[in-house]
Amino acid sequence: YPNERVAFKQHLELSKEKKTRWVHLPIIEKLKKIAKKRGLWNLFLTKSPHHNFDQGLTNVEYAVLCEIMGRVPWLAPEVFNCSAPDTGNMEVLAMYGTKDQQDKWLTPLMNGDIRSAFGMTEPRVASSDATNIETTITPTEDGYVINGHKWWTSGAMDPRCSVMIVMGKTDPRGMSSEGKKKKKKNAQMHRQQSMILVPMNAKGVKVKRALTVFGYDDAPHGHAEIVLQNVKVPKSNMLLGEGRGFEIAQGRLGPGRIHHCMRLIGMAERALEMMVNRVQLRTTFGKPIAKHGGIIQDIALSRLEIDQCRLLTMQAAEMIDRVGNRLARQHVAMIKVAAPNMALRVVDRAIQSYGGMGVCQDTVLAYMWACCRTLRLADGPDEVHMRTIAKLEMRMQRAKL
Repeated sequence: YPNERVAFKQHLELSKEKKTRWVHLPIIEKLKKIAKKRGLWNLFLTKSPHHNFDQGLTNVEYAVLCEIMGRVPWLAPEVFNCSAPDTGNMEVLAMYGTKDQQDKWLTPLMNGDIRSAFGMTEPRVASSDATNIETTITPTEDGYVINGHKWWTSGAMDPRCSVMIVMGKTDPRGMSSEGKKKKKKNAQMHRQQSMILVPMNAKGVKVKRALTVFGYDDAPHGHAEIVLQNVKVPKSNMLLGEGRGFEIAQGRLGPGRIHHCMRLIGMAERALEMMVNRVQLRTTFGKPIAKHGGIIQDIALSRLEIDQCRLLTMQAAEMIDRVGNRLARQHVAMIKVAAPNMALRVVDRAIQSYGGMGVCQDTVLAYMWACCRTLRLADGPDEVHMRTIAKLEMRMQRAKL
């Protein structure tokens, strides 16, 4: 794609000029203005009974657009202001933010003036079980003091990143500062965590380092390891209320994960196109690679798997539209497992068809492979989703007895 080449060139030149990989690209701002002028903006804010910011699309309709953006996932989503983690953070602010929080953070995010980050995963605990989170959000007379260690905080390396939503424990012992204090041995496991807004320039927020994904730094977006040391924020920065972190997370994660799945299908479609073109142009043992049986099977399997995943994703999107996130949980979990595994297989076949060129920087395939493999973890590990699928299946089967 022409603008993709421009973006790579600009990033290379600006990185050398400014002596940092974390630079903002002029081509993105140029394309954002065109997209905004044409009304192709904030498309992810689909119809919802929980806020008034929707752009008129259903999840099914937006899923189709997500697939197109997924063909260039490192560039296209931001052009339409549909980049993660901003999309999830904007949904949180739209659904659960106060008027002041929306004016301060949601409006500039929706305008594309700033970027944001989401801080949940921690290096010292298995964060796929979010009850393990150790970051503390301690209530004080005039606010909260936050202490913790986060990593894989996507978006935090971007110089425009202005705010981070942090998940941490406000009530580890069952003693809430809101309302009457109740003495309990332990708080309910899923009422201990809260989400709070932390400005990136707050005193005590330290970006320790940028993390690489199979050697890629994902610049200029990036993933950060962050230390929060005695970070003070006002009480007005708390989202929804103390102990409501899991409630917010469930509202945030449904549609957002559908976005990832459709982008993965877009990546897989591009990889398949590249594979088909490659094998028709190269010859081995006296005939085009496309004439060899193994490649024929790879192409056929890829088409089958992509279309199967697309239909499963559309089914999940339709269920979210019709019955909501909670009742669509099994279908959302199913596509979270199916889509990254499918895309990983298709991209791997495309790499195989390119030989040595497929694993170097001369094509997008190696980076695509890294993206697909990472989403088997970043979207929650496969094992957690499989557990959800099985539990809900057994519950449904028991109900028939």
